[in-house]
Amino acid sequence: MSARAFLQIAPGRRVALNGVEWTVEEVHGQLGRLVLLDGGGHAETRSFRWLINHADLRLLPAAEVPGRPAPVSRQPRTLADLTDDQLERARLRAAHVLEVETGFREGHPARALPGEPRPDYDPDRTTLTQRRYAKAAEMKAMPRPEAVRLGLQHLSYQTLERLSGLAGDSLLLACADGRWTRRRSGHRSVTEEVREAIFAVKAECGERARLSLAARHRLMHQYMRERFPAFPAEKIPSRWTFADVWKEWFGPGGARPRYGRTAQAAAEAGVSGRMVVHRPGQVLVLDSTPMPVKLRETVFGDAVTATLTLALDLYTHGLPAFRLTLQSDTSVDIAMLLRDVMLPLPMREGWGEDMEWPYAGVPAEVIAEFTGHRVAALPFFAPETVTTDHGGPYKNHDLVEAEREIGCRILPARVMRQTDKFAVERQFLTIQTMLFEHLLGFAGGDVADRGADPERDASLTLAQAEHVIATWIVQIWQNRKLGEYAPSWAPGEDHSPNTLFAAAMDQGGFDLDFPEPGFYYKVLRKHHVKIHPRRGVKILGLWYHHPVLDEPRFGQPSARGGRHAGQWVVRSDRRDRRQVFFQDPADHETWHVLRWRGLPPEGEIPAFSDKTADALLGHVKANNIKIHSEDELLEHLLEILGSVTPVDQWPSQAEKKAGKKRRVAQAREIARAQTAAADRPAEPAPADEPSAARMPAAWAEHARMIDRAVDSDRRRRREEALAGTRPVAPPTLHEALNRRPMFLPPPHDDADAETTGQEDDA
Repeated sequence: MSARAFLQIAPGRRVALNGVEWTVEEVHGQLGRLVLLDGGGHAETRSFRWLINHADLRLLPAAEVPGRPAPVSRQPRTLADLTDDQLERARLRAAHVLEVETGFREGHPARALPGEPRPDYDPDRTTLTQRRYAKAAEMKAMPRPEAVRLGLQHLSYQTLERLSGLAGDSLLLACADGRWTRRRSGHRSVTEEVREAIFAVKAECGERARLSLAARHRLMHQYMRERFPAFPAEKIPSRWTFADVWKEWFGPGGARPRYGRTAQAAAEAGVSGRMVVHRPGQVLVLDSTPMPVKLRETVFGDAVTATLTLALDLYTHGLPAFRLTLQSDTSVDIAMLLRDVMLPLPMREGWGEDMEWPYAGVPAEVIAEFTGHRVAALPFFAPETVTTDHGGPYKNHDLVEAEREIGCRILPARVMRQTDKFAVERQFLTIQTMLFEHLLGFAGGDVADRGADPERDASLTLAQAEHVIATWIVQIWQNRKLGEYAPSWAPGEDHSPNTLFAAAMDQGGFDLDFPEPGFYYKVLRKHHVKIHPRRGVKILGLWYHHPVLDEPRFGQPSARGGRHAGQWVVRSDRRDRRQVFFQDPADHETWHVLRWRGLPPEGEIPAFSDKTADALLGHVKANNIKIHSEDELLEHLLEILGSVTPVDQWPSQAEKKAGKKRRVAQAREIARAQTAAADRPAEPAPADEPSAARMPAAWAEHARMIDRAVDSDRRRRREEALAGTRPVAPPTLHEALNRRPMFLPPPHDDADAETTGQEDDA
């Protein structure tokens, strides 16, 4: 039996009964009774049985002795407080005690060691007193170094008698040296004056810039010298004691002052509590990172770095959507990612029935009827709260408005606070370990960890990598067993993101709420402009037009009031500046595509984004070029696009290739245009506008496209210049010399006119 099972009752012992404090005044062991005295002097006589079986009995610490410092309260010792060496030494000591009590070092005949019991400790031939005296004599005869090492040099008859009746952990703790787990006595040099100085320095450092430990220690010296001039300087704690006290009281202090003040202000405002997530979609965490796998862009075939943007549901730890963008992402890409979270993922080629919608609460046929296609086993929902970092695309006002359009709250993570979105940060590393490391072109997480030539090993295109990641998420990640992220309401059960989502459907139901088709247009950038007759609208320096703008209803200012009274709203996609979108005021479900007036009617030019459009307008302004029509801008645009891959640098024309940076920029233009076309609602494509699926996939086709566009523009200009006239070949040099001698002075203007007239008559 352990010592904790005994109730030590002695005069002066303090106990609490039903919350009332009593003191044991007298103990009558022969009668089995004791006398209890309360604070008011009232005495009661009770039996031991009544006291032991009392329902609300609590032992109180011993009363303080005058002149002796109060003991420091602490939790009881456990075996975990001992090191491996200390625990082994305590076991050896306990083995000697058990041999005295039972005759066997393991404490029981069933676990007898070879040669046990020894003659001096045989319980059948010796008494307990004889065994105690024999053990004391054995310890006295043991060599001094060995006895000191085991702590048995002071093992006497009285010690063995005191340890009798203990077993198990209680015996091991009793045999452990008390100096191994002594109470922390604190820092005696930290007096009340020093304590006041340390807290004053702490308050001062909260408003100042980051100070070193030595600077803070000097501030404490300054405070002590000015506020307590009589305090001895030699009793001020040293810098190392000051460092230990600072760490014990205020922590390591790794936070920067700016973020520390922010956290303190949040704590004072009462907003530092932890959010409890208990349903899917309650909190959606977004983050972007460069993908550690080199990919091949589909225009020139160069190895490029893509940006991976993830959306993580904090409840199920599922990945309802992701995006791959060439180089950096934009606010439009993030807005489309939020739309993807709300849309069911269609089944792809090569996906089997095991990857189809598996949730029994809503049959797959019902989902397919709403969407018009088979749906993969990936949850979709409307997010309630979106947590992002402070990157440029996430702080863009267009994305903020898109999040408001969805109806979700925005909860940006605190700066330099990894705990606010630690889950998605960790998933990037998990995906790298489980997937990216197995793909060709993996570049590693650090420059020193890169392979010999990851650009050479790159083999996947952007579309292929997107298909691989989507397949891995639906087939592996959503069915992966959760470890520490398992729900607290299901201890001992195995859950995956899919099973957690199914359980949430069973508890709270499922809402089939899809975003409307016009959501794409509503998240685009807005421009408030006027409609000019026959010219259209001017958006960021370029003119756009559609025949619908020539209708009489658009000849007057808009009926819109407020800040932008009389103006029309036109939306543009920064990824593709070839067209903008205009919502019909009579039918809000109809969106008109306004094409750039500089686009030739008979062909198509490569896609260009905001960056190329800004470069075009900057080129025109820097060279003081007078532009009278949008057709004149087309020639300069083709020069900018052609400068990326001039004819003499095409791989099919010469060995020297264009600069990789320029090629990647042009490939990004086309990739972003393809993504923008895929994000737009499905509609019949015009005959003269190829769809995204028919866009060129190789650099040769792109080069031929630029060549055809340049030739068509030059041919059109020649035809316009010679319209209505017959082209006449210029005279040869011999004919010009025969008409007028070279060394004669030129005639006057009248003579020239007459001579010219005579020659024409002849």
